[in-house]
Amino acid sequence: MSESVQVIPPFIDSPATFTRRKSARPTAREWKKHATLFLLTVLTTTLAGVMLVSPEVEPQLREPSSILGYFLYVPEYYFKAVGLYIHYAFAVPSLLAQGALFSGSLLAILTAHESGHYIACRRYGVDATLPFFIPAPPLFLAGTFGAFIKIKSPIPTRRALFDIGVAGPLAGFIVAVPVAFLGVLTLQAAPPIPPDSTGIIFNEPLLFRLFGRVLGVEFANTTPNPFYFAAWIGLLVTSLNLMPVGQLDGGHATYALFGKSLHKWLGRVVFVLVAMLAILGWVWHSSPSGFLYTILLGVMLRVGHPRVEDESIYLDRPRMVVTALTLLVFILSFLPFPIKVI
Repeated sequence: MSESVQVIPPFIDSPATFTRRKSARPTAREWKKHATLFLLTVLTTTLAGVMLVSPEVEPQLREPSSILGYFLYVPEYYFKAVGLYIHYAFAVPSLLAQGALFSGSLLAILTAHESGHYIACRRYGVDATLPFFIPAPPLFLAGTFGAFIKIKSPIPTRRALFDIGVAGPLAGFIVAVPVAFLGVLTLQAAPPIPPDSTGIIFNEPLLFRLFGRVLGVEFANTTPNPFYFAAWIGLLVTSLNLMPVGQLDGGHATYALFGKSLHKWLGRVVFVLVAMLAILGWVWHSSPSGFLYTILLGVMLRVGHPRVEDESIYLDRPRMVVTALTLLVFILSFLPFPIKVI
């Protein structure tokens, strides 16, 4: 074996262990399309960040006097609310700056996640698109529906499937850690919540709680900031992707670890557990978020997992270590009940 092959880290397969191939490079047209989606997502996430730190707006609308008026009431309210938040953003530069911090932090996490997948695909000669960033309508969710890459060619081995699957959440988590630390570090005290008030309380993942203990921060009666919100959403996305279901990142990892049959049954077990958590979340916290997860996992169960070209190459010891690290990432990121409605 030549010296050039011996110095390759044991976690990355040498070129001799998989079929030699070369993935296609993105064209100029593809770069333009993906860059346009990314810039649109920058705008929508920035506005979402402004909304998170701004006072709640209340557009002044006339009472509808006709059927058409009632039909147009919701879109009119929506566009006027968006206009008010845009006005606040430019009238108060500090709000725009905080919106930009939220957008930059969240997109850094999502970009790292998808870049991890993309680079791993290129390492194994697997054709994949550049990341698609999906902007969401202003004021909806966090200004984005997330991001994804589309794999366009077969995956050669189980090891390649594992590396491609875990590279995304691990890379995203590495970026999310300092963002979460800044979010907890810069929390500010807020007035106590009145007993008869209504609203949404964000529960903290374990990583936040560990940082809170180190920094001596109490989460009760604090005001979340852009870093907090970005890391909270980034960790939520990470834990959801690591669910061992279908073609989610965790599904890729479990398929590589256990094969097709156990991957299928494990996905069903997790689906049932998440459905049970959704019911408990509704009963205990009046939160419907668990049902959204259940629907998503149900859809993923219906999507068959593609087979790899060579299933005879099993995972080695370094990848077993990475499996344990990935499980730790899931534990630090996962929230059984993300929000509480009061």
